[in-house]
Amino acid sequence: MAELGLETGKVEEYTKDGTVDLKGNPVLRSKRGGWTACSFVVVYEVFERMAYYGISSNLVLYLTEKLHQGTVTSANNVTNWVGTIWMTPIIGAYIADAHLGRYWTFVIASVIYVSGMCLLTLSVSLPSLKPPACGANTIDPTCAKKASPLQLGIFFLSLYILAVGTGGTKPNISTIGADQFDVFDPKERFQKFSFFNWWMFSIFFGTLFANTVLVYIQDNVGWTLGYALPTVGLIISVVIFLTGTPFYRHKLPSGSAFTKMSRVLVAAFRKRQVAVPSDPMELHELELTDYKKKKQFMMESTTTLRFLNKAAVKNQDRVTPWTLCTVTQVEETKTMLKMIPILFVTFVPSIMLAQINTLFVKQGTTLNRHIGPHFQVPAASLQGFVTFSMLVSVVLYDQIFVPITRKFTKNPRGITLLQRMGIGLIIHILIMAIASLTEHHRLNVAREHGVAESGGKVPLTIFILLPQFILMGLADAFLEVAKLEFFYDQAPEGMKSLGTSYAMTTLGVGNFLSSILLSTVSDLTKRNGHKGWITNNLNESHLDYYYAFFVGLNCINFIVFSIVSRLYVYKAEIDFHDESSSQEMVSIEDRL
Repeated sequence: MAELGLETGKVEEYTKDGTVDLKGNPVLRSKRGGWTACSFVVVYEVFERMAYYGISSNLVLYLTEKLHQGTVTSANNVTNWVGTIWMTPIIGAYIADAHLGRYWTFVIASVIYVSGMCLLTLSVSLPSLKPPACGANTIDPTCAKKASPLQLGIFFLSLYILAVGTGGTKPNISTIGADQFDVFDPKERFQKFSFFNWWMFSIFFGTLFANTVLVYIQDNVGWTLGYALPTVGLIISVVIFLTGTPFYRHKLPSGSAFTKMSRVLVAAFRKRQVAVPSDPMELHELELTDYKKKKQFMMESTTTLRFLNKAAVKNQDRVTPWTLCTVTQVEETKTMLKMIPILFVTFVPSIMLAQINTLFVKQGTTLNRHIGPHFQVPAASLQGFVTFSMLVSVVLYDQIFVPITRKFTKNPRGITLLQRMGIGLIIHILIMAIASLTEHHRLNVAREHGVAESGGKVPLTIFILLPQFILMGLADAFLEVAKLEFFYDQAPEGMKSLGTSYAMTTLGVGNFLSSILLSTVSDLTKRNGHKGWITNNLNESHLDYYYAFFVGLNCINFIVFSIVSRLYVYKAEIDFHDESSSQEMVSIEDRL
């Protein structure tokens, strides 16, 4: 469908992917979407990431130094909160897909997000909401001046209000950005390949500012200003996003992905005794023209998870959405279920990521952080090297690695998404091996200089931790970018928000598993009179053993990933815009 531009005399084309404006009207390709619209979304993400990481990066130190919590308790409180942050997107994705749409879900959630940030800033600012200090920057676990239930309640209430808000923003903002590119237009389809790389670039640019400037302010100026700045940054980011509203393309709510999948599962179970016909053409399916009218993809029947094909078998039962489903509905459900094994194997690297703003930061506090006589490096600022490494790696990957590998593989992405994830998993093995060796050296130096029992500063520069932080950024450039793109790309068109929430869920589960592992290992290693691997005094702990355990866990996980990735079959869809040939439109990896 096209329209004649009155001023230019040129024929202007409407988008072909069913995107509309907020009033539900079709949109012209030249008026909305593309990189113009994405610029507002990307700039929003820079400020929002600055806000989020301005809180999370140094949170473990606030809990220990200001709320006087121990190592295991503070680390678990951080990972439990971060885990919730990454799990709530499932709810946000459901609301967006089933009811409000991505845009309005995001806007409402942003208000909740800002409210949580404002309350959090108050909780670290008002003297009545903070426990008195036990000396300067106390980390003494014997400090008797613990935070009161009211002080802890308000502080954690604000954190979890913030978590509810991010549940509506995280799964929808990246999807809104991806929606600005029409996959039926060759030029925009190619631009979409680079979107997720630059999306991650924007995330880590905001993170870099938080991990350097904001953590320095929190350590050296004060927590009030250190939390007020992220709050102001978040407000600015929401205003920027709303400013771009006239330029956005929108996808209409297509119904709950959970309901769609439940219907297929229920229908297949009800007809478990029914035989599936050998000819897939005998299964229930709408005409191609019906999908064309709805601007949706048709999917062909496959033999994968063949039991679910029973949901599309026609019989004499009363026809309802819960007794008879189309082939496309069945295949959409299969697609989401097939990604679950990949989802599971991303839990372990998410556990590794949880160490960055917990144990890695606590390690830094035990080392010499001085540069010159007057400047002291904040322990949490080393996370900035993760960000910087990520920024450099993404640019080099997009501008050098992809063009070179594309010549050999003929894949527009250079290598497949699962291959990219696999490289990231290998790097995670190397990271934890290096972390274990570095910690072993730190403990030896602590014993040699008699600061093991006292918990004093170890005469080693904090920059001995640099390799594990830098490599973590490199791993993110491979694994995290590919993970986000994989779950978005492979999710059916009507389940994109749910697909994006898969990527968020891995981080949530990883943080919860980190809490479980830390508590379990701490308890088990204290038995029979032992001091344990993780204590409040890290100089007497054995984090080197804990990190070595992670090396083995990563190796096992990589073996499992190798198996499930080989078994994974990429989705296939019918491109209804090529009616003459009913050409099959498949994922890039599936075409090669």
